[in-house]
Amino acid sequence: MNISEAIETPSGKSAGDENFPVGSWLLPAHLRPHVAVFYRFARAIDDIADNPDLSPEDKIERLSRFEAALSGAETGNPALATAQRMRDSLEETGVEARHCLDLIAAFKQDAVKSRYDDWAELLGYCKMSANPVGRYLLDLHGESASGYPFSDALCSALQVLNHLQDCQDDYLTMDRVYLPLPWLKSSGVDVRVLQRRFATPGLRRVLNLCLDEVDDLLIMARLLPERLSSRSLAMESAVILRLARRLSERLRESDPLAARVSLSRLDFVSCGLRGIGAVWRERPRSGSGPVKTARLGR
Repeated sequence: MNISEAIETPSGKSAGDENFPVGSWLLPAHLRPHVAVFYRFARAIDDIADNPDLSPEDKIERLSRFEAALSGAETGNPALATAQRMRDSLEETGVEARHCLDLIAAFKQDAVKSRYDDWAELLGYCKMSANPVGRYLLDLHGESASGYPFSDALCSALQVLNHLQDCQDDYLTMDRVYLPLPWLKSSGVDVRVLQRRFATPGLRRVLNLCLDEVDDLLIMARLLPERLSSRSLAMESAVILRLARRLSERLRESDPLAARVSLSRLDFVSCGLRGIGAVWRERPRSGSGPVKTARLGR
């Protein structure tokens, strides 16, 4: 076993396995390495939380070690190199550690909580598990915190879409259900319906209720690109917004229990071109909108 695996439990997933672009070429070249470090950090702690072979106590202990390395309370341990690189990146860019700490808190919650009583509680989870990603990117680019609500809406929508894609696998492998329990009950089904090969009418109703909420979040998120000073980040967010809308449409059209519902290469190309084009038309010159990065390069 590699020494880095003494704490980490790599799943083998990478940025290429994600639904949406992670630190794409649209972002400024000097910031992409920091985005890569952040992704690697998030992937490492997510893999710990999602490892079905670890006990809840073991997961929390490993995540707490990441937290200690991030704060500087534990240093020099090669097994915590991922967290230490994240800490170095934060110091270099001036971005606060709170976004990383929120992610750790979310994954600690995943270790002990597997059911959600209502939509508001699920959004509370997204506030820790998804929204910090968008907030980190805004801070890294020197954007105003006034953009947080629109970024939060987009990130929460993306998280729920991912939950709907993986609703069966989450239940079968980790006994996690990210569907509000009252919605299941009112639709005449319980969590065991996720064992089926096809979605029942009751489960389909619950999925559509979730997608209704997602679509409302995406309506708010539409305002994000125009609120950003960085044209590069505006393009990235515009592309992701269109991909999220398309995935929501696909999840309405298809059954995530029958087969994994995912975006096609054509979806990526089409949404990419339309997202970039929309921002390009609004900001035809690279100088449109001052780009402020955190402390990096000042």
